[in-house]
Amino acid sequence: MLILNTDDYPHLCRHAENTYPQECCGVLLGHITREGKQVREIRETPNDWQPEAQRNQRFRISPLLLLQLQKEARDRHLEIIGIYHSHPDYSAVASETDRSLAWPQYSYFILSVEKGQVKDCLSWQLDDSGQFQAETIVWR
Repeated sequence: MLILNTDDYPHLCRHAENTYPQECCGVLLGHITREGKQVREIRETPNDWQPEAQRNQRFRISPLLLLQLQKEARDRHLEIIGIYHSHPDYSAVASETDRSLAWPQYSYFILSVEKGQVKDCLSWQLDDSGQFQAETIVWR
């Protein structure tokens, strides 16, 4: 289960809509509890995918930036619990590319953006066989 603050939704939508038609991306920081993954902070990151012309179909967060965010989170007693990104003019369903690049411990929150407006969002997590399964999203 991925638990987000209701104030996070406008932030995520704004980022996805402002970067349209390219994919946005970012990191979800928080804690893993018995209840689920509790998001405490959203960190926008640049889409570092090369070539730039394919940024409407792919995203990449710089490994150096991920390492920096991981260290910063640890210093603040948080951890990276997920990655978010948008799918311009496509559903919020995780793609095969998303699956092939995913790490099992993270949630993958995807926003579907159609014609510049967020239409849907879903969260995904890899199961033990390396396949994405839908993850419940709770807004508090």
